[in-house]
Amino acid sequence: MDVMRMNEGNVSQCPIVEEEPNVDATRFFDLLKDFDEPLWDDCTNHSKLSYVAQVFTIKSNHGLSKAGYNKIIEWARSILPEGNRLKENFYAAKSMMKPLSLGYQKIDMYPNFCMLYYLENVELTECMTCGHSRYKPRTGRGKTLVAY
Repeated sequence: MDVMRMNEGNVSQCPIVEEEPNVDATRFFDLLKDFDEPLWDDCTNHSKLSYVAQVFTIKSNHGLSKAGYNKIIEWARSILPEGNRLKENFYAAKSMMKPLSLGYQKIDMYPNFCMLYYLENVELTECMTCGHSRYKPRTGRGKTLVAY
């Protein structure tokens, strides 16, 4: 404690040790630099990261399929200036985001919005409100249970 009081207010005497970032940190900083790149030369309002984040949000919020996402990107690429840095499809954009390790968790929900099968309800097979089955009725030989 006395050592801390002696150095209090005297930061200039503290030794500064500079070291190279580890491999993961270096990869992360390179990724951030890449994300900070504008979508095209002289573009001031969107970076690669902002574009990917916004289009992924639109895809998620509106339930777009991968094919729908790809069609929108194809259209956007056709109207942007030559040499734009827009990723060409869903797979390329997802690959770009993968190093950020932004995972997701799929949560089943009853179509009438009665309840979510989440946390303490994750193991339930019937809705607590209306008693309807969590899964669609099986047809044919299918063995897999499919949530609504």
